Amino acid sequence: MSIEMQLRAMPESEIREEWAWLDEFMGAAGDFDRFQAERQAGIAEVVEYHFPALHTVYEGACTPQGPHDWELPVFGGSPVYHATHGQPPFLILRPDQVREVADFLAAVSFDDLWEAARPKVLPPFSAFGEAEVKGWFLTHHADLKAFYLRNVSTGHAIVKAFWY
Repeated sequence: MSIEMQLRAMPESEIREEWAWLDEFMGAAGDFDRFQAERQAGIAEVVEYHFPALHTVYEGACTPQGPHDWELPVFGGSPVYHATHGQPPFLILRPDQVREVADFLAAVSFDDLWEAARPKVLPPFSAFGEAEVKGWFLTHHADLKAFYLRNVSTGHAIVKAFWY
């Protein structure tokens, strides 16, 4: 079992805001070959294990310019809850929010983000050198930036799932 944040892009008109439908749609990405093909096509991305700490990286150096701008890359979006609230919600980012995220990621300095967040982010990874840990987060940042920028041009919405 993996711990990950999974993102998939698609036309907003095709998204059904129903938890069961989103569970099936996002669960279909469990097929490794399919998901890798979608990543190659630029319509899927994943952040394994580190996504809560990545949120801290974004949060640490950002002054929100609107409502929770710093939440968008990781935890932002409109939630769709399971009827019992017993499962993590799926999040949907509309095309205008996808643009906000892309603009945010294109404008921020990762080094500035890292410097502000490192005191909070590094302690759980004390068995690793700082350069290695920073490299993990820089890779996540670069992957998310490329993913969001690609999907701005398509006008797609993005659905996020958190698998624990």
